[in-house]
Amino acid sequence: MNHKAIYALYPVVVSVDDDVGASDAQGNKVAIDEAAVAAWVDPDAYKYKRAAAYPSIPDQLDLLYHGGMDAWKTAITEIKEAFPK
Repeated sequence: MNHKAIYALYPVVVSVDDDVGASDAQGNKVAIDEAAVAAWVDPDAYKYKRAAAYPSIPDQLDLLYHGGMDAWKTAITEIKEAFPK
């Protein structure tokens, strides 16, 4: 189960268990539309992809030193364009 998707799609859910399902604050089971959960796209996914793609800070500083600001901007812009908001 995609817990993040369930919490995003069903604000009344306070607990998700892969074996039991989703429950509200009173412990009542909340019916979940599995197709909707599977189709949900994390609006923050681009942030995680960008973070993984960015060079380390030392590598970025090295690029700035050796290539200048334009080289650094080009490298960062390529990543931002590859993983747009």
